[in-house]
Amino acid sequence: MMDIATQSEVLLRSAGYETWTWPGGSVPVVCFENASVAGFLHVFGSGESLLADWRQVQQATLGRHAASLRSAGAKAWNVYALFLAGGAEPGLARQIERIEENFSMTRKIARGDLRTAADLRRTLLPLLPVLSAPVIGGADYRARLRSRLSDVPDAAVAAFLGAASASDVARILVDAP
Repeated sequence: MMDIATQSEVLLRSAGYETWTWPGGSVPVVCFENASVAGFLHVFGSGESLLADWRQVQQATLGRHAASLRSAGAKAWNVYALFLAGGAEPGLARQIERIEENFSMTRKIARGDLRTAADLRRTLLPLLPVLSAPVIGGADYRARLRSRLSDVPDAAVAAFLGAASASDVARILVDAP
């Protein structure tokens, strides 16, 4: 079974968050913070315990960290509480996700049945930077380049993509009408 707390710390740190554990909770708690966000990630042993105890766990965590949150300025408006479980019944998924509709005290992310690192990454996406992976493998880059250089004379594009030297391409561009 995946160690949700440790894997979460790895993902959050790689996204630029400072992380630390708080051993004072009734469930494992990973605290995290960056320049604009603060949060508390709670890991439950089951979906049933998550549903039964998330309110009390949130209250205890926020109570313990209230002074720090009060002095956090604008960041205090951007506090997240995450409630995660690895061993939740798939049938409880919707009930667990409905916790996110509770807007009191914190923004919430709640998921059960987290089994893989990919599941966890998808869950943490709202907290991770947006990444875009360009897809160029298997593409005909010459055709793509030709389509993007539609304002450049055909002779210059052909010379550039062929064996012409840079000075020959430049000469074609200068002589073009």
